[in-house]
Amino acid sequence: MLLGLSLAGALCGGYVGAQSDTLANLFTGWIGWILAMVLLNVIPRVAIAARHDPVLGVTALLGDGFVSGLVLAPILRFASLYAPGTIQIAMLMTLIVFGAVTLFVMSSRRTFSAPRGLMLGISISIIAAIVLNAFLNIGLLGMLIAAGIGILGVCILVYATSDVLNNPYADSPIPGALFLFAGLFNVFVAILNIVLRLDRRR
Repeated sequence: MLLGLSLAGALCGGYVGAQSDTLANLFTGWIGWILAMVLLNVIPRVAIAARHDPVLGVTALLGDGFVSGLVLAPILRFASLYAPGTIQIAMLMTLIVFGAVTLFVMSSRRTFSAPRGLMLGISISIIAAIVLNAFLNIGLLGMLIAAGIGILGVCILVYATSDVLNNPYADSPIPGALFLFAGLFNVFVAILNIVLRLDRRR
């Protein structure tokens, strides 16, 4: 239910962002990019800190979803104007990935734990590649970045799903919902980027 609330917030934020040239222009520039990084790091921390407060915790969860949708304004605006249907395709493929990961974790009956060093290394590599591609605008590198983000998203989904299903020490469902949403967000962004790049090459 909490994951559904985050996704509903993201859909609302994405819709608002896709309809606004102002938001698309804001999050295309460096100021908007920095603002997005700050918000996407601060709001989840607030949600985790307030996980025992149902009102503040759920509000922060909704806020995280809404802001996540907003920061995608540039790509959603572009997709809605120049590649109709790609957003729906990306959403459907993300749902399929989520279903496949959930079935895999449930059927394997194993507990997966994330190696922190590996995850940190992947995250830093992706951020460095994004910054490099922002200056060089290399098509192949952009595709590799999208694939890396997608792989990271799938890893997060596997570990988060395993934790939600198997962790007997969880004291709140809010952190689990946050991590699941983070995985879905990364997978969706990766798939949408790849679909758009393939659509432009046709």
